Amino acid sequence: MKSNSDTLVTVLTASLLHEIHIAKTLLSSYGIHSYIFDENIMSTIGTAYVEGYKLEVSSSDYEKAKKILSSIEDESN
Repeated sequence: MKSNSDTLVTVLTASLLHEIHIAKTLLSSYGIHSYIFDENIMSTIGTAYVEGYKLEVSSSDYEKAKKILSSIEDESN
């Protein structure tokens, strides 16, 4: 039986790829592995079909990752 920690969940969706890369680097500095989805779709089918790039983390890291990303967002406002 597969554990829930193996399930990936979206922690961030952004229309600009560099925002996703910044968030990925930030999470990595806290020891959280993340994965970018739809990174190459723009070069494959064009920008008209891209609704946003997704950054996904393990479900067991979701709450911690969300808190980290939220704290950075709060500081920038």
